[in-house]
Amino acid sequence: MDSPEIMIREATVQDLQQILEIYNDAIIHTTAVYSETPHTLAMRLDWYKERKEADFPVIVAASNGAIAGFGSYGNFRAWPCYRFTAEHSVYVHQDYRRLGISKLLVKELLLHAKNAGLHALIAGIDSENTVSLNLHAAFGFVKVAHFKEVGFKFNRWLDLVFLELLLQ
Repeated sequence: MDSPEIMIREATVQDLQQILEIYNDAIIHTTAVYSETPHTLAMRLDWYKERKEADFPVIVAASNGAIAGFGSYGNFRAWPCYRFTAEHSVYVHQDYRRLGISKLLVKELLLHAKNAGLHALIAGIDSENTVSLNLHAAFGFVKVAHFKEVGFKFNRWLDLVFLELLLQ
């Protein structure tokens, strides 16, 4: 695929069906999400509303009406003393991978997090996802934890890595 023209913008309710399809593809085919059950549109709508009510971003990479990817961040942990730390995630549609879209989404989330006064962003990444690990390293994220065999999917144990970037 030629490099499409990509616009990063705030997601709308109308984008949720395509966001759902991208997320469910990750659930079904990858270890990017440690879940085995696809989500419903109602679940994505609840997720979207929770993010917006908490003033967290939900952004999309749009290309000619199609959603090529999306990203967001939310609470790292629910307790008040964690309020300056968020955990982010980025997902790209399989047809748009390796085109730099995840880089655009992470860059926008970092800008939003800095402007929102956050101090740290956390990324939870499967230890074998070298593409995502390398992407985050390029932005200055550093590995701060490696949890051995904390997930089980596709009949095998999965290791989860936490990366952190201090923003201030």
